[in-house]
Amino acid sequence: QVQLVESAVGLVQAGGPLRLSCAASGRPFSRSAMGWFRQSRGMEREFVAAISWTGDITYYADSVKGRFTVSRDNAKNTVYLQMNTLKPEDTAVYYCAADTSRLSVLAERYDYWGQGTQVTVSS
Repeated sequence: QVQLVESAVGLVQAGGPLRLSCAASGRPFSRSAMGWFRQSRGMEREFVAAISWTGDITYYADSVKGRFTVSRDNAKNTVYLQMNTLKPEDTAVYYCAADTSRLSVLAERYDYWGQGTQVTVSS
């Protein structure tokens, strides 16, 4: 079992930065690939970014490439999503997830999910 808890956030202005954190407990975090997904109201959950358990492989959705950076600190059992140059269309509930078998961009491959945290970007 892996328990995931995202950091609490609120409102941020367009163009600004924000960093999300996801703290993990339970099964060895360092052996799990980690992903970030988001879901806007009325939309399907979509992939945002993912990082291998070693931290040396990362994937990004085209919509965030060059603006978002995923990283992890295995010593702290924490994964981060640094979001820069935020846009109103980035408004969504953001979820972190753990994949205990492989690095993937597919939500259905992830075994454990956090509760989600709301990010609202005002124009």
